[in-house]
Amino acid sequence: MNKKMTTLRLCMIAMAVCINVAGGQLALMLRLPIYLDSIGTILIGAWMGPFYGMLPNMISGVLMGFTTDIYSLYFAPVGMITGFMAGIAAKQMHGLVFEKQVKKLQIIAGALFITIPGTMVSSVINAVLFGGVTSSGSSILVQILSRTPLGLTGSIFAVQIFTDYLDRVISLALVVMVLQMLPFSMKTAFQKAERK
Repeated sequence: MNKKMTTLRLCMIAMAVCINVAGGQLALMLRLPIYLDSIGTILIGAWMGPFYGMLPNMISGVLMGFTTDIYSLYFAPVGMITGFMAGIAAKQMHGLVFEKQVKKLQIIAGALFITIPGTMVSSVINAVLFGGVTSSGSSILVQILSRTPLGLTGSIFAVQIFTDYLDRVISLALVVMVLQMLPFSMKTAFQKAERK
């Protein structure tokens, strides 16, 4: 990382942390089987790159872990992987996230690319530390499937890959939509700040 932390980057990361916390709280309150706590992380990963993409979920995971949802603390590494992979995926899209040219297939493929590494780590954390029971609404699905031939570990992975992927598709689609709607002046200001 050769770029300095500027005021603009710091403010964007703080905003992403707020988006993560708000999305995570909404998902908890409604007991949704998806998490919505990585929208800000994917936004920063896509906009600023892999290293900065790891910061929002690390901060929001610690913040939520000590205030409202202890599980967020343990799953913070998963969010950091998600942000890192979002930064790599955005580079592969060659800046298209700022243009109107992003196709649905690119979002679907990008979400899969972002999902798989984090899901593997998340499944291990869930199985080893929590036995499939967390604050997420998806825990109900895990407990139902654990009575099938999949067993507990297979059930955790099956539910995690499905819910994580659905969450990342929604998050990535929202991020692409937001980045495309940014005013030209804001994109220009950010590009100038990036050159410093």
